[in-house]
Amino acid sequence: MLKKLTSLTLLSSAILVSGCFAQSPESSSRPEVLPFPEGKPRMVSGKKMRAIYEEVKTPYKYGVVLQPEEGEMVDCPNVFRHDGRWYMMFVSNVDSVGYQTHLAVSDDLLQWERLGVIMPFAEEGWDAWQADGGIALYDTRWDDADHELGTYEGKYWMSYIGGAEQGYETDPLSIGLASTENPTAIQAWDRLESNPVLSPMQSDVRDFEHVTLYKSAIVRDEDEQLGAPFVMFYNGKAPPYGQETIGIAVSHDMKNWQRYGPGPVVNNVGPSPWAISGDPQMVKIGDIWVMFYFGAFYQKGAFDTFACSYDLVHWSKWEGEHLVESSEAYDKTFAHKPWVLKHDGVVYHFYCGVGENGRVIALATSEDLK
Repeated sequence: MLKKLTSLTLLSSAILVSGCFAQSPESSSRPEVLPFPEGKPRMVSGKKMRAIYEEVKTPYKYGVVLQPEEGEMVDCPNVFRHDGRWYMMFVSNVDSVGYQTHLAVSDDLLQWERLGVIMPFAEEGWDAWQADGGIALYDTRWDDADHELGTYEGKYWMSYIGGAEQGYETDPLSIGLASTENPTAIQAWDRLESNPVLSPMQSDVRDFEHVTLYKSAIVRDEDEQLGAPFVMFYNGKAPPYGQETIGIAVSHDMKNWQRYGPGPVVNNVGPSPWAISGDPQMVKIGDIWVMFYFGAFYQKGAFDTFACSYDLVHWSKWEGEHLVESSEAYDKTFAHKPWVLKHDGVVYHFYCGVGENGRVIALATSEDLK
C-alpha cells in the first residue's frame, strides 16, 4: 500500500522485525514454503505483451465515480455482478481511524450508490481497527466473463487486510478471510475463526513480507498449475525501507494457506529504496494470465501497469506506457490500485485517485463514455 515513509516508520518497522515478530505464538505449526518449479520457463514475448496492452488500455478518463464524505478517504475498488446489477466493494477510512469495507451498487458501471458497511471494525483482537476487504474467487475470464463471483462450500469469500492499530495502514497488517451466503446483503461477513491465515509473525514468513502483508487476490486455478486449486497473490513489505513486492500462497480449502516460492514473483526497483508493486488483480486473456497492479516510486508517482505469465510464477513485466497515470486534478498526486474488466466490448479501469478531492475512486475506459 502507499504511504510516505518517515524515519519513525522505519524505526518502528525495525523494532517489529527484531522484537515482537520473533516472539509471536503464530510462529509455530506452519507448513514449509513450497519451492518454485524447476526448468526453463516459457515467457511471454514482447509482441504478445504489446498486444495485451492494446487490448486493455483505457485512454479516456471518465472521472470520479465515488466521492469521499467529510473526513473520509475511499480506496481499493473491486467490481462484480450479481442478480443483474453491478456492485463495488470498496474501503473507507474516516478521520484516519482505520479501514472498513463498504458496498455500492450501479446499473451502468458509471453511476454508483452507496449501500453500507459489510466488514466493520472488530474493535478487539488482531484485526480490531483495520478491515480492508476485497472479493475472492471472482471471474477471471476476459472476453466471455459474466463477472459473477464464484463460491466454495456454498459461500462467497473475501480476503481482507486486518490490523490491531488505528491509523492509515498502520503496521503490522495480516491477511484474513471472511464469507457470506449473500454478497450483496448489507450485513457483516463472517470472519474465519482461524484468522489471520497469513501474517508477518509466522515462522515461514519470507524476507519480502517481514513487516506487513497487504492487498491479496485469490483466484481459482482449474488447472492447478501450482498443485492447488486456490492461488493467492499479495504484496508484502520488507525492512528496512519498506519496499513492497508481490508473492504467492496456495490452498486446497481456502482456510489453510502455504507460501509458494522463496521470494516474490513481481519486483520492481528504482532510485527509491521503497519502490512498490502492489494490489494485484488477475485476469486470463487467451492462455496468458495478466496481473494488473500498481507501481510507485521506482518511476515517478504512482500508476497502474501489468505483467503477464503462462504459469502464474514467471512474470514478464510491461515496460511501456502506463495503463493509468496522473493527469487530472482529482488524480494529480497518485493514480493507482486497479480493478479492470471488459463488458460489452468496453474496458473499464477503476482506480484510486489522489488529488484535489482527497482520495477518490475514479474510472478510465477504452471508449469515450462522456
